[in-house]
Amino acid sequence: MIDLVLVEPEIPNNTGAIGRTCVCTGARLHLIKPLGFDISDKAVRRAGMDYWYDIDLHVYDSIEDYFAENGDENIWLTTTKAPKSYVDCDFSAGDVAFLFGKESAGLPEWLREKYRDRCIRIPMRPAVRSLNLSNAAAILTYEALRQQGFPDLKDFGSMREEL
Repeated sequence: MIDLVLVEPEIPNNTGAIGRTCVCTGARLHLIKPLGFDISDKAVRRAGMDYWYDIDLHVYDSIEDYFAENGDENIWLTTTKAPKSYVDCDFSAGDVAFLFGKESAGLPEWLREKYRDRCIRIPMRPAVRSLNLSNAAAILTYEALRQQGFPDLKDFGSMREEL
Protein backbone atom coordinates (compact mmCIF):
# COMPACT_ATOMS: atom_id res chain seq x y z
CA MET A 1 0.00 0.00 0.00
CA ILE A 2 1.19 3.48 -0.83
CA ASP A 3 0.35 6.25 1.63
CA LEU A 4 0.59 9.90 0.60
CA VAL A 5 0.81 12.10 3.67
CA LEU A 6 0.29 15.85 3.23
CA VAL A 7 1.48 17.85 6.22
CA GLU A 8 -0.56 21.06 6.46
CA PRO A 9 -1.42 21.35 2.76
CA GLU A 10 -2.36 24.85 1.65
CA ILE A 11 -3.54 24.65 -1.97
CA PRO A 12 -6.79 22.78 -2.65
CA ASN A 13 -5.99 22.09 -6.31
CA ASN A 14 -2.80 20.25 -5.34
CA THR A 15 -4.65 18.13 -2.81
CA GLY A 16 -7.40 17.46 -5.33
CA ALA A 17 -4.90 16.29 -7.95
CA ILE A 18 -3.13 14.11 -5.39
CA GLY A 19 -6.53 12.68 -4.44
CA ARG A 20 -7.12 11.73 -8.06
CA THR A 21 -3.71 10.02 -8.14
CA CYS A 22 -4.77 8.08 -5.05
CA VAL A 23 -8.02 6.96 -6.67
CA CYS A 24 -6.18 5.87 -9.85
CA THR A 25 -3.50 3.92 -7.98
CA GLY A 26 -5.25 2.66 -4.85
CA ALA A 27 -3.05 4.78 -2.60
CA ARG A 28 -4.35 6.21 0.67
CA LEU A 29 -4.42 9.96 1.31
CA HIS A 30 -3.57 11.31 4.76
CA LEU A 31 -4.11 15.00 5.52
CA ILE A 32 -2.57 16.59 8.60
CA LYS A 33 -4.21 19.76 9.90
CA PRO A 34 -4.34 22.65 9.68
CA LEU A 35 -5.63 22.55 6.12
CA GLY A 36 -5.58 25.66 3.97
CA PHE A 37 -9.02 24.83 2.53
CA ASP A 38 -12.39 23.27 3.28
CA ILE A 39 -13.03 19.58 2.59
CA SER A 40 -16.62 19.50 3.81
CA ASP A 41 -19.18 17.69 1.65
CA LYS A 42 -20.63 21.00 0.52
CA ALA A 43 -17.23 22.40 -0.58
CA VAL A 44 -16.27 19.20 -2.39
CA ARG A 45 -19.62 19.03 -4.23
CA ARG A 46 -19.32 22.72 -5.20
CA ALA A 47 -15.85 22.06 -6.63
CA GLY A 48 -17.25 19.24 -8.79
CA MET A 49 -14.83 16.68 -7.37
CA ASP A 50 -16.96 13.60 -8.02
CA TYR A 51 -14.00 11.28 -7.39
CA TRP A 52 -13.36 12.72 -3.87
CA TYR A 53 -15.73 10.19 -2.27
CA ASP A 54 -13.69 7.31 -3.72
CA ILE A 55 -10.51 8.40 -1.91
CA ASP A 56 -9.34 6.35 1.05
CA LEU A 57 -9.01 9.53 3.14
CA HIS A 58 -7.67 9.94 6.67
CA VAL A 59 -7.47 13.30 8.47
CA TYR A 60 -5.39 13.99 11.60
CA ASP A 61 -5.20 16.93 13.96
CA SER A 62 -1.38 16.77 14.12
CA ILE A 63 1.70 14.94 12.85
CA GLU A 64 1.95 13.30 16.27
CA ASP A 65 -1.57 11.89 15.83
CA TYR A 66 -0.55 10.50 12.42
CA PHE A 67 2.50 8.75 13.87
CA ALA A 68 0.54 7.46 16.88
CA GLU A 69 -1.94 5.77 14.55
CA ASN A 70 0.39 4.67 11.73
CA GLY A 71 3.90 4.42 13.16
CA ASP A 72 6.96 5.44 11.20
CA GLU A 73 8.06 2.29 9.39
CA ASN A 74 8.84 2.64 5.69
CA ILE A 75 8.34 6.41 5.65
CA TRP A 76 10.13 8.66 3.21
CA LEU A 77 10.24 12.41 3.68
CA THR A 78 10.30 14.40 0.46
CA THR A 79 12.39 17.55 0.53
CA THR A 80 14.47 19.53 -1.94
CA LYS A 81 17.12 19.67 0.80
CA ALA A 82 17.78 15.90 0.86
CA PRO A 83 21.16 14.64 -0.31
CA LYS A 84 19.65 11.34 -1.56
CA SER A 85 17.63 11.00 -4.76
CA TYR A 86 14.53 8.84 -4.87
CA VAL A 87 16.12 6.79 -7.66
CA ASP A 88 18.58 5.42 -5.08
CA CYS A 89 15.81 4.04 -2.85
CA ASP A 90 14.10 0.69 -2.56
CA PHE A 91 10.33 1.01 -2.32
CA SER A 92 9.62 -2.64 -3.15
CA ALA A 93 8.74 -3.68 0.42
CA GLY A 94 5.05 -3.02 -0.21
CA ASP A 95 3.93 -0.52 2.40
CA VAL A 96 5.48 2.88 1.70
CA ALA A 97 4.52 6.28 3.10
CA PHE A 98 5.66 9.49 1.41
CA LEU A 99 5.44 12.64 3.55
CA PHE A 100 5.10 16.00 1.82
CA GLY A 101 5.29 19.38 3.51
CA LYS A 102 3.11 22.40 2.93
CA GLU A 103 3.66 24.24 -0.32
CA SER A 104 5.06 27.44 1.21
CA ALA A 105 7.60 25.91 3.60
CA GLY A 106 8.05 22.16 3.10
CA LEU A 107 8.45 19.79 6.01
CA PRO A 108 9.52 21.17 9.40
CA GLU A 109 13.23 21.01 10.16
CA TRP A 110 12.75 18.94 13.34
CA LEU A 111 11.03 16.24 11.29
CA ARG A 112 13.71 16.26 8.58
CA GLU A 113 16.41 15.96 11.23
CA LYS A 114 14.65 13.15 13.09
CA TYR A 115 14.37 11.12 9.87
CA ARG A 116 17.50 12.41 8.14
CA ASP A 117 18.30 9.01 6.58
CA ARG A 118 14.77 8.81 5.13
CA CYS A 119 14.82 12.19 3.36
CA ILE A 120 14.69 12.00 -0.44
CA ARG A 121 14.50 14.46 -3.30
CA ILE A 122 13.51 14.47 -6.94
CA PRO A 123 16.41 15.66 -9.12
CA MET A 124 15.85 18.98 -10.89
CA ARG A 125 17.78 21.94 -12.19
CA PRO A 126 19.57 23.96 -9.47
CA ALA A 127 17.92 27.30 -10.24
CA VAL A 128 14.40 25.90 -9.73
CA ARG A 129 12.81 26.00 -6.26
CA SER A 130 10.69 22.85 -6.50
CA LEU A 131 8.21 20.82 -8.49
CA ASN A 132 4.49 21.24 -8.02
CA LEU A 133 3.37 19.14 -5.04
CA SER A 134 0.93 17.04 -7.03
CA ASN A 135 3.55 16.28 -9.69
CA ALA A 136 6.05 15.22 -7.04
CA ALA A 137 3.45 12.96 -5.40
CA ALA A 138 2.63 11.32 -8.74
CA ILE A 139 6.31 10.73 -9.60
CA LEU A 140 7.03 9.01 -6.29
CA THR A 141 3.78 7.03 -6.25
CA TYR A 142 4.40 5.59 -9.70
CA GLU A 143 8.06 4.85 -8.94
CA ALA A 144 7.07 2.87 -5.85
CA LEU A 145 4.36 1.06 -7.82
CA ARG A 146 6.83 0.34 -10.66
CA GLN A 147 9.25 -1.23 -8.19
CA GLN A 148 6.38 -3.33 -6.80
CA GLY A 149 5.26 -4.49 -10.26
CA PHE A 150 2.16 -2.24 -10.42
CA PRO A 151 0.06 -4.47 -8.14
CA ASP A 152 -3.68 -4.46 -8.82
CA LEU A 153 -3.36 -1.93 -11.65
CA LYS A 154 -4.64 -2.52 -15.17
CA ASP A 155 -1.66 -3.41 -17.34
CA PHE A 156 -3.30 -3.16 -20.75
CA GLY A 157 -5.10 -0.71 -22.95
CA SER A 158 -7.46 -1.07 -25.86
CA MET A 159 -6.97 0.97 -28.99
CA ARG A 160 -9.43 0.82 -31.82
CA GLU A 161 -8.28 -1.26 -34.75
CA GLU A 162 -7.30 0.70 -37.84
CA LEU A 163 -9.89 0.56 -40.57
